[in-house]
Amino acid sequence: MSMTLGLDLRAARHAALGDSMRLAIVDELFTSDRAPIELRRRLGLESNLLAHHLDVLERVGLVERSRSSGDGRRRYVHLRSGVIDSLGAGPDLAPAPALFVCTANSARSQLAAALWCDLTGEPALSAGTHPAARVHPGAAAAARRAGLDLRSAVPRTLADIGPTPPLVVTVCDRAHEELSPPVEWWHWSVPDPVEADRPEAFDAVVADLTSRIERVAGLAEAA
Repeated sequence: MSMTLGLDLRAARHAALGDSMRLAIVDELFTSDRAPIELRRRLGLESNLLAHHLDVLERVGLVERSRSSGDGRRRYVHLRSGVIDSLGAGPDLAPAPALFVCTANSARSQLAAALWCDLTGEPALSAGTHPAARVHPGAAAAARRAGLDLRSAVPRTLADIGPTPPLVVTVCDRAHEELSPPVEWWHWSVPDPVEADRPEAFDAVVADLTSRIERVAGLAEAA
């Protein structure tokens, strides 16, 4: 019975992706979380048609929606981790030097930059819109548990970065909404572990970022 259900779900997911616009939505979300209004602008869709396509994708478990941690009236659409890899969806991407941005540059963006360097071999920087005085101890501890080293990391502003790397990723809803970045930037809606201030919250951020980096860098194994 479980095998039949598994086959049915796989078939439903393939059927959902058989529509070219839904496939375009998934391709867009492969690299970046997007608010519905951003998807509408990127893909030229009316709100009712976009809502229909998102409902179809959500019913088969390919996407999920979450409330912004910045502007609570805003929602972000995400690909569900792990469900796309075995379907062959998503563009072919080559890792490049990257910049990761959050608000305080004390946790998420620091961890993202360290993981990007470790997993892809490409250089990465991080910055904040309102940098904190230091890297959060919880982020430093989570980095050590993951085999990363943030001992020399210092929070910085975007103005400290110099030339912008080819790839820029906001990893904080507040920073994304404050900056209103160009469409070429990616956005990963990662919850702030500092608010919870528990080791498992920081470890969850490491796991989330690792999964995202492995996906976009073509490092994830098919499920």
